[in-house]
Amino acid sequence: MRNLIWISGASAGIGAALAVSTPYADARVIDLSRRGGVVEHFAADLADPADWVRVEDHFAAELAGFDGERVIFVHNAGTVVPIGSAATVDAAAYAQAVLLNSAAPQVLGRAFLRATAGLDCERQLVMLSSGAATKAYPGWSAYNAGKAAVEHWVRTVGLEEAAIERESAGAVKGCRVIAVAPGVVDTAMQGEIRAVDEQAFPAVERFRELKRSGGLITPEQAAAGLWAVIEAQYPTGSVLDLRDLPA
Repeated sequence: MRNLIWISGASAGIGAALAVSTPYADARVIDLSRRGGVVEHFAADLADPADWVRVEDHFAAELAGFDGERVIFVHNAGTVVPIGSAATVDAAAYAQAVLLNSAAPQVLGRAFLRATAGLDCERQLVMLSSGAATKAYPGWSAYNAGKAAVEHWVRTVGLEEAAIERESAGAVKGCRVIAVAPGVVDTAMQGEIRAVDEQAFPAVERFRELKRSGGLITPEQAAAGLWAVIEAQYPTGSVLDLRDLPA
């Protein structure tokens, strides 16, 4: 087995499309999620800090003695719910959204960096982002803030990984860390968004119109674009949007 790939949230949507379309031969693909789906499954609730520890231990166990060509972690899991103003949404649901969107990417990203640090192979950590990282949508505070946190974490850790390689004169390879926004994708999350009323999410009509006009891309199209970005070897610390890249 030459390629070991983890994808969080691979039970449906973009994650599932990524899991079944890897361009690498001889790849083992592991889904980190609660439900599981189309590939090998490691059951974990990524909004639960106790399960972050289990995932870190899983990374370490699976990578012990790994001598393949590459390891990749695509962190795709996230949630847009609860949708509504921060002052009015359910407190427990909001706390879970903050843990999943903001804390989990950083904690699991650090765990992957730690587990792969001693490997002499290609290492890539890919965080899924969104246009919501830079555009404030009322009703999406936990989602907006989470994606903004992901992007700045990637910029910062990218500098750290580049410094490791530079200071060792290339003797030690850094992990390539990037964030990628796939655009507006026709997933179950989009269905949740379109179902809310304008009081909870004032921009809802924009997303309904995207669906009516065929302005959404499929999960398969998003997955193809993401794999193309991964293979293109963008510099570590890059924050990218598929809509801005050459077709």
